[in-house]
Amino acid sequence: MSTLQLDNISKHFGAIHALIDVSLTIKSGEVLGLMGDNGAGKSTLVKVIAGNFAPTSGQMSIDGGKVDFRRPIEAQRAGIEVVYQDLAICNNLSAASNVFLGREMMRQIGPFRILDYAGMRDRTAELFKRLKSETRPRDLVRRMSGGQRQAVAIARTLLSDARFVLMDEPTAAISVRQVAEVLNLIRQLRDHGIAVVLVSHRMPDVFDVADRIAVLRRGRLVADKRISTTSPEEITGLITGAIELA
Repeated sequence: MSTLQLDNISKHFGAIHALIDVSLTIKSGEVLGLMGDNGAGKSTLVKVIAGNFAPTSGQMSIDGGKVDFRRPIEAQRAGIEVVYQDLAICNNLSAASNVFLGREMMRQIGPFRILDYAGMRDRTAELFKRLKSETRPRDLVRRMSGGQRQAVAIARTLLSDARFVLMDEPTAAISVRQVAEVLNLIRQLRDHGIAVVLVSHRMPDVFDVADRIAVLRRGRLVADKRISTTSPEEITGLITGAIELA
């Protein structure tokens, strides 16, 4: 079992304290819902974990070994992947081309190396099957639904054998049917032993799929509770400050 441990993580931008002594444990095979109001520090925490920001103070460790990410590529090599809200995929390319973007498979023909389109399509089909997604490798992204686009972005994380997947508002601005598809994709990641951090404002989605909920308010962690021991009303109170701590 892989474990990502955050110990007293703080991040300051001049006089702005975006994160203040946040301690959190993220374990493989579970979904952690990360909630909080706008400006609570959710995106900053994700970016610290992903290597976009170096913490001002505090320590991160994976499986007991200290890590100090200064670039996103270092976090990726450690098994951390991020699916951002804008997905960062190319509308004019196929699903397979997007999954392998920047990591294209090549094959040798005589003295030449060419793109192995067939190999990439076959591997992408395997990833979609693993996710139980109906998305097809040849489909163009611009013709896809929001749920299918999420499947492409998530398949890309599986390609790199991610151990921790951070998802930023994956169910925002999509239909009810597509939300169900995305939540099922998250369950598939969990069932394959991958830890998922789900950043979301949508309370029903978090309670539907998460095992635990962590709440940030003004940069501080004010709750880290199992779903079975809390309620939407309590979490709402923690987000707004009506409840100070839980």
